[in-house]
Amino acid sequence: MEESLLNPADLQAYIDQHGLRAQLIVLPVPTPTVEAAAAAVGAKVEQIVKSLLFWIESEPIMVVASGPGHVDRRSLATYFTVGRKKVKLMGAEDVMEISGYPVGAVPPFGHRKKLMTLMDGSVLQDGEVYAGGGAEDHLMRVSPEEILQVTGATVLDLQVTGSDNEARMF
Repeated sequence: MEESLLNPADLQAYIDQHGLRAQLIVLPVPTPTVEAAAAAVGAKVEQIVKSLLFWIESEPIMVVASGPGHVDRRSLATYFTVGRKKVKLMGAEDVMEISGYPVGAVPPFGHRKKLMTLMDGSVLQDGEVYAGGGAEDHLMRVSPEEILQVTGATVLDLQVTGSDNEARMF
């Protein structure tokens, strides 16, 4: 039995239910890349936040990272004291099943179930960031502090710059 996908209305309900200040923004264009998202809201690419899901051994882990950087799997492996091969970026089907949202639209919170979350310290450099908003044409304007508060994330240095292998995903 496949559960239906969550959408921006579900995310808005989560925001309202928890009394959050985060705001959903409906955009006139899809934002499948960090660059497209930044252009759509007039922000720096560093203000676009990716919500990436990894399998660490067999556990789902959410990583909230700044848009232009690349999440260093070695950092994740070190943190969880596992070999690097035990750290795998989730495929689209698993992302939808675990979070409820499609790749490219995953918010940092409001998933099917609460996920263990790690946040790269670079996300904290701006007072306001834009994260996945539940659909390709929605973004969520939110403070990094609110993401930390809601997710209980552990802040680590998880990114290396200069590679955009994962920059497409939020």
